[in-house]
Amino acid sequence: MAIFPLFLFLLSWRITHVHAFWTHSPSTFQPNPYGVENLSTKVSLRAGEKAEAPWVGGTNAAPAIMCEVDNVPILDPIPEGYKRLFMVRHGEVINPGGDRPVYYGAMDVSLSPLGELEAIEAASYLSRYHLQHVGSSPLSRAKFGARQVLARQPLAEENADNNDSIDIQIFDGFRELDRGAWCGLTADEIGEDMLARFDACDESVTPGGGGESYPALKSRVLEARDELLRITDVGRASAIVSHLQVTRAMLSDALEVDATGMAGLKIATASVSCVDYSNDGSALVRFQSFKPDCGLEESKDGAN
Repeated sequence: MAIFPLFLFLLSWRITHVHAFWTHSPSTFQPNPYGVENLSTKVSLRAGEKAEAPWVGGTNAAPAIMCEVDNVPILDPIPEGYKRLFMVRHGEVINPGGDRPVYYGAMDVSLSPLGELEAIEAASYLSRYHLQHVGSSPLSRAKFGARQVLARQPLAEENADNNDSIDIQIFDGFRELDRGAWCGLTADEIGEDMLARFDACDESVTPGGGGESYPALKSRVLEARDELLRITDVGRASAIVSHLQVTRAMLSDALEVDATGMAGLKIATASVSCVDYSNDGSALVRFQSFKPDCGLEESKDGAN
């Protein structure tokens, strides 16, 4: 007979704690368990330093809190006075070096068949959200993904009062980092020390031939981001499909991570990150680098 009261107690405890989890306040919810200060020390590797596990391959500063039923991130409604931006990286590409992976940066390389499937899955995930605008880099690998996202949105004609775009919006500022004279070279050919100094924002090693540094990239990317946010209404969400370094630039700004820490941020191919922006410029990172689990093989994500 003592078992039944114990059962009622355990059931009451579970209901109370589950309710508390699902009703947390958007203004106090912090999806980053490490904190911005701790993150900065983790990802700001200096020349010659090696990342230690579990940071190998990049840091996920704001891992998604997943819904066990739908296997997607739990995402609060857009807070009052905020706008939401979904940041999507394009899918796997066909490396122009073939079996000799080379850096390609802003070269207009094609998606692989797997990369196209990845982009479709990312677009399918975003179909659950009504997006006002779908922005894109001018490069074809990003435009493919952006068109997949838009194709899965409600027809703009059916939502004329919502000021939705009827086509993807191209922003040159979201073009991938220009690797300049390093395009077509492998990491070994560029040199480990040179790459480490570049990641540490030593602008003296910025490649010639139109190459960009991380600070230069971040400046133009944030200008393009602000332009997209300006045309997004308060309380609405838009998406941008772009690239690894472009997404890192936006996320590092939202996380208050210096440009020297950009290279340490993990952004998987065809992954989605989410940030809410207020009118005063403050940012709330909801999650970073969520990739829908749809049974596809693992992508090859080498030099870029």
